[in-house]
Amino acid sequence: MWFIFALVATLGWGFADLFYKKSTDENDSHSHLKIAVWVGLVMGAAALIILLLPNSVPYMEKTLTAKTFFSDIVKYSPASLAYIISMVIGYAGLRYLEVSIISPIQNASGAFSAIAMTIFFLVRGKIGSITDEYGVLDFAGTALTVAGVIALGIVEKKISDKEIAARGEKVEKKYKIGALALFFPIAYCIFDTIGTAADGIILDSDTGLGLSEADVLILYGLTFFAAGLICWLFMLIKNKKAYNPFKDKDKAIAACAEEFGQIFYVFAMARNPVLSAPMIACYCIVSVILGRIVLKEKLKKSQYACVITVIAGVILLGISEGLSEM
Repeated sequence: MWFIFALVATLGWGFADLFYKKSTDENDSHSHLKIAVWVGLVMGAAALIILLLPNSVPYMEKTLTAKTFFSDIVKYSPASLAYIISMVIGYAGLRYLEVSIISPIQNASGAFSAIAMTIFFLVRGKIGSITDEYGVLDFAGTALTVAGVIALGIVEKKISDKEIAARGEKVEKKYKIGALALFFPIAYCIFDTIGTAADGIILDSDTGLGLSEADVLILYGLTFFAAGLICWLFMLIKNKKAYNPFKDKDKAIAACAEEFGQIFYVFAMARNPVLSAPMIACYCIVSVILGRIVLKEKLKKSQYACVITVIAGVILLGISEGLSEM
């Protein structure tokens, strides 16, 4: 089932990226903080529902107790803090880069986190079980997925450079900082790699810290709610005016799509972290396609080649999963 969970997470996060971009105001220096407020609200609400209603999410068992709650927050803090930092950085980057540029570069983290988790399992002496469980199709699918995502990031960078050079002095505000704008997706990639690798290690049934999928959703949701509250208070103090998030419909849709993808992501990572991470990174392909359709951007031949490469990798992973279930 990891493949289905990963696929749903991919679609959910792809739609989230689209609405993140639609809700971003290039002239609002606090636009990224406002998105964080909405994501915090939705994730916090979902965390409370799962915490207070035992059967709110099927197939989820909570192990959190009042006695271990704070220690569990500490256990999961490396993953949750890395995720939150990466996401807020990503929201800020959307003020300067198109979603079709920023998303592929950011999601090279799926490749790097898979490598990081493999090294961790190797050090822990788990490499034997990995090679027994994963076959040729798994490795081929992962390789195509990783290659496609990285290649798309490179292609988008070259296209961006050409557009900036062609526009000269009339370059739009979002291009004014030039190559420095790449700080945002690269920083996102680094922090997301840390978070994804930490998730895979924490949720692994053999090497993990004993936290269930429900526990992770609760801890991450409450942590992001706290981060969103801090962002709201910062804007209140800075602007001397309270931000009303309920006026931003696109931010609300983006936050809901984010949480929807998060739920299925946790299921996928708990069942197959090494293969799920690079596959879920493919949600950038969904973002690119939706960006072209909704935001009227056009794909070049080189971009199509990268998209097809990633899709081929996903298909191989799906075939492998199907064969393993027979």
